Amino acid sequence: MSGAAARPLRIALVAGEHSGDQLGFKLMRALRAACPEEVAFSGVGGEAMEAEGLKSLFPISDIAVMGLLPVLARLPTVLKRIRETAAAVLAERPDALVIIDSPDFTHRVARKVRKALPDLPIVDYVSPTVWAWRPGRAKAMLAYVDCVLGLLPFEPEAYQRLGGPRCVYVGHPLIERLDALRPNDDEARRRDAEPPIVVVLPGSRRSEIRRLMADFGGALGALQAAIGPFAAILPTLPHVEEEVRARAALWPVAPRIVLGEAAKYEAFRTARAALAASGTVTLELALAGVPLVGAYKVSVLEEQLRFLIKVPSILLPNLILAGRTIPEKLQRDCNPATLSAELAPILRDSPARAAQVEALARLDAAMRLPDGGAPSAHAARAVLETIAARGGLRGGA
Repeated sequence: MSGAAARPLRIALVAGEHSGDQLGFKLMRALRAACPEEVAFSGVGGEAMEAEGLKSLFPISDIAVMGLLPVLARLPTVLKRIRETAAAVLAERPDALVIIDSPDFTHRVARKVRKALPDLPIVDYVSPTVWAWRPGRAKAMLAYVDCVLGLLPFEPEAYQRLGGPRCVYVGHPLIERLDALRPNDDEARRRDAEPPIVVVLPGSRRSEIRRLMADFGGALGALQAAIGPFAAILPTLPHVEEEVRARAALWPVAPRIVLGEAAKYEAFRTARAALAASGTVTLELALAGVPLVGAYKVSVLEEQLRFLIKVPSILLPNLILAGRTIPEKLQRDCNPATLSAELAPILRDSPARAAQVEALARLDAAMRLPDGGAPSAHAARAVLETIAARGGLRGGA
């Protein structure tokens, strides 16, 4: 920093939920490590970001709502928080604004800020799914985002194709968790031992649990009739544990229910196969080397919008690998007989299992960062480059 510019580099961060808070605190650490000058942070975050030194404008729980009805119920509060957040950024006049995931909230803040401060660098950490849903958003983002930090390796090409802002692949945070996902020698032996372990993941949202639990349980019953005994493990989270236990009690095969991330990853390291709701968990399983079947159901209203989906698969591993190695069963195809028929071959030594194992082994190379560094370090570098490109860094990064 030059002698005339004594103040620290000031970065405003706006995260809208727990996953964004986790990305945010790592980004704060990485920015401090990458920047030769002092860095000060302001904005909105959760416990992890506050522990890193951010004083959040308000509790993140005020805006961490999902689903149409909950959002409508909290709409006055959410709109108020959007206005307050934008006003605080304008008052702070930081050197950059970084919005983190939660696009329904953070992008509204960014648009307000860009209108009032057109020269302020704005970075979007976590791309909305423009490559799958409402692709016109990519071009619209040009008006208020300078750089998108993509977690998935195909996202930079998607933004270029869709005419959106610059997008940089900075790596998915899961690539920092490979040691927790991969089995040791004893766990690898258990993965191959009898009876096989099947890990079952019907989702973490109540709507997913209500739509998928009966079909997943029926699939386990049909699978047992087809192949004989196996052990089922059902990882879940405290906020849905009671409902999961009540519904699992009706299953013909009783699963062992475990709580928390550590127990979930322990199950992954010994599982022969998995049945999982579509979502990030399918990427976790794939990186753990667990052959799986993906499934999902949405409401009748949401199903009518399926023609707007612009991707060949809804499973992240399939999208990253540019293929459909992992079977996915959606809506009417998500039923006990079909799910069981897809699971049976990947529990045995079969061509279907061998094809998945081979494909999943290619994920590391597909997701690897050029220098093998941490995603947060790449994200910090991209933020500082974006500030410098708009003439905002006073001493260089």
